[in-house]
Amino acid sequence: MSKNKYSLLQCVVVLAASVMFFTLAASSSRASDTLAVDIYGPGQRKINIILLTPKTLPDGKYKGAKNQNLPLPAEANGFEKEIKQDLLYLPFLNFVPISSILGGDPSRGVTPEDIDLKPLRLSKVDLALTTGWEIQPNGEKTLKLRLIGTYNGRTILGKQYSRVTPEMLPLIADRFSSYLMKILAGRDGFFESSIAFVRKNGKNKEIFTISPQGRNLHQVSTLAGLNLSPNWSPDGSKLVFTRLGTKQHLLCIWDKDTGKIDQKAFPGNTVIGPAFLPDGNIAVTLTMNGDSDIFLINKKFKPVKALGKSWAIEVSPDFDRTASKMVFTSGRFGNPHIFMLNMATGQVERVTYNGKYNTNPTISPDGRFVAFSRQTPEGHRIFVHDMNSGVERQLTFGPGSDEDPAFGPDGYFIAFSSSRSGEYKIYLTTRHGDAAMAVPTGAGSATAPAWGKAHD
Repeated sequence: MSKNKYSLLQCVVVLAASVMFFTLAASSSRASDTLAVDIYGPGQRKINIILLTPKTLPDGKYKGAKNQNLPLPAEANGFEKEIKQDLLYLPFLNFVPISSILGGDPSRGVTPEDIDLKPLRLSKVDLALTTGWEIQPNGEKTLKLRLIGTYNGRTILGKQYSRVTPEMLPLIADRFSSYLMKILAGRDGFFESSIAFVRKNGKNKEIFTISPQGRNLHQVSTLAGLNLSPNWSPDGSKLVFTRLGTKQHLLCIWDKDTGKIDQKAFPGNTVIGPAFLPDGNIAVTLTMNGDSDIFLINKKFKPVKALGKSWAIEVSPDFDRTASKMVFTSGRFGNPHIFMLNMATGQVERVTYNGKYNTNPTISPDGRFVAFSRQTPEGHRIFVHDMNSGVERQLTFGPGSDEDPAFGPDGYFIAFSSSRSGEYKIYLTTRHGDAAMAVPTGAGSATAPAWGKAHD
């Protein structure tokens, strides 16, 4: 086991042992009722939140000197930066600066009783996030966090983390942000997910993974050449991708637990755009009999049957959570368009009619929405199609080209690659088309994001 992995496991064990809910003035469900955000509805309610300055709590004061605080630990500034960076990825939160509050910071501690809520209400602040630090004589640090509703004066979420070290700060921020999103939006998963992507390294293209907020960058492949089109298994334990070898394409399967990559060859020497099904089988475009069709490959890597077969080239399969629906790109009507296959009946439904070049479809886990890239006069743009209503809308507007959309596990966030900065990088938006945020993927162009849940 690597030193980094061992350190991460240590953090998880410490957090699991030390995290506890505070006694709440009211249950989280009652306290958050009026602040719930419908992230899946026609729009999002914006919630105003303020991050109050960190405080030294009573146990972190000089003994015998009631009003003399011990200095805040160095971790205080580090955590404030980490938690704000995380929460900035939630587009339904609007940050209110302390400078806009009449009289400045109205808090003396972390509980509702320690805060003068009146100036926050006057500034239309909905939520206040407080952080308090206790420092023991032996130097051990405890962090206490509270999310407080300003209008009812109740604690919505409280957490305590003991034996805090600098290495733990990003993980604490991620965990707390996940709890917060669960309470406000009813769903979590964003802060526990992982994005696989293709990054250019000199003449080569290799597969990397990273968290959506830019943590834990990891290089998966060191195979040289061109490694393309990564796709996660449903449980996040494996990645499948294509390697363009010198003589043929190869199907590659990376096992996250072992770090090993298996490579498989198929008749026809073509392997394009593989995707996992929930049962562990794989769909991938092969050229078995001269035609490029999407084939179902079993766990023994044997082609079972063609899916949605036609005379045209069929590529880019993607499945909903139950694998009852498969979206894909086909040129069966001349130009590339998006289609949906009913896996039970074999019936194929056309999704896109507009535009002359529609590619790279991704389907939301619930099967309702299909996002894809369309070539427009201004460049490629990301669109989303509602399969229930038939309504289609544009999500991104450049500059540059926006391509390779991928739904997140929650069906709310969408990752995509864009050349808007001059070099292709990975960005995040939502199915409502919120402002794009860049994922810091390091040097080299980054394309073809694939979003999956993190594997324990």
